Order: sequence, then C-alpha cells, then structure tokens
Amino acid sequence: MADPAVRPSTDAPVRGTRWRTVDIVVTAVLGVAFGVVFWAWGLLWAAVDAPFAAFPPGQAVMYGVWLVPAVLAPLIVRKAGAGLFAEFLAAVVSALLGSAWGTLTIVYGLLQGAAGEVGYAAFGYRRYGWPQALLSALCAGAMAAVLDLVNYYADWSGGWKTAYVLLVVASTTVIAGVGAIALRRSLGATGALSAFPAGSARV
Repeated sequence: MADPAVRPSTDAPVRGTRWRTVDIVVTAVLGVAFGVVFWAWGLLWAAVDAPFAAFPPGQAVMYGVWLVPAVLAPLIVRKAGAGLFAEFLAAVVSALLGSAWGTLTIVYGLLQGAAGEVGYAAFGYRRYGWPQALLSALCAGAMAAVLDLVNYYADWSGGWKTAYVLLVVASTTVIAGVGAIALRRSLGATGALSAFPAGSARV
C-alpha cells in the first residue's frame, strides 16, 4: 500500500478512463462559469477595440481567456474529452447570453475544444503536467487563429495575418496554458479538488 503522505506529481500517469458523476458535474460547472466569463470578455474586447485601430492584430494579446476551459478541465478531471466538453459548453452559454459573434461562437467552442484535446491525447491521456497543458493551449490557440483569419480577417495582409497567429498562440499559451496550471494549483490549495488526483498534485 502506498504511503498516503507521498503525493503524486501533476504529470503522473493516470489510467482511469470512466467518467464519474463528480467529473461530469465539475466539468459542467467549469463550462457554465467560463461561459459567463466569455460573454463578459467579449464586452471588454469590443470596448477596447479603438486603442488597437492602428494595428488590429495587437488585440490578440487578450485572446487567451477564451481558451482556458479547454486546458483547465482536463487538468482537473483527467478524462479524455473534458476540454472539449468544457470549452463547448462555455461557448454555448456565451452564445445564449448574447455573444456578439452569435451562434458561430458555438462552432468555435467545438473546434477549439477539440484542438485543445490534442495536447493531452498526444500523451495518451496519461499525463497532465506543464508540457501537456502548454501543448493543449498552443493547439487550441492555433485553431482559434485560423478560424478568425478564415471568418473575419481574410483581407488582411500576410504580415498582419502572421502577427495575429503568433500573438494569439502566445496569448493562449500564457493565459490558458500557464493560467490553467495556476488555477488548478490555487483550487487544489483550497481543498476544492480533494475528489480528484489533481487535488494532491505537487506541481
């Protein structure tokens, strides 16, 4: 029997694949909560549009907030599909609250969530540490940037498009990647994640 005083690291292998009720509930709560955040962030995005008028791609530094649930949910529940579930639900809630981007927000949530899964799927959904979180954020950010260029910024110059992609990916890697790790650690410290392996992780 393992010594209960020894805590596994964040990226320790995880073998359980069956979703428990608590996994579903917590992932859903994250999705709904971030849906409200997404909606509010959309209002802020529109409010600060003017300062970026001279260089619109620069606004991408704010992008990462929209990808947090895709990275955070798997870090907590450690189940395949958690990021997709949370990101998609957040997008649905945001759209229902009146997102400026309408129902296209839901499509974004689905595709961004799926892209975020890559970071964990690449390791067989067995490790949930820094490399996985950062890769998840990078992939989700790349998907978001491509979707935006196709749907909104197709007429931009090549330089602006390149800058936008780089800034979106950088923003999501820092805010959604590093930010998700920080949030998981903060929640773990409060004891709120005691029902999950992530609640006793060191990293």
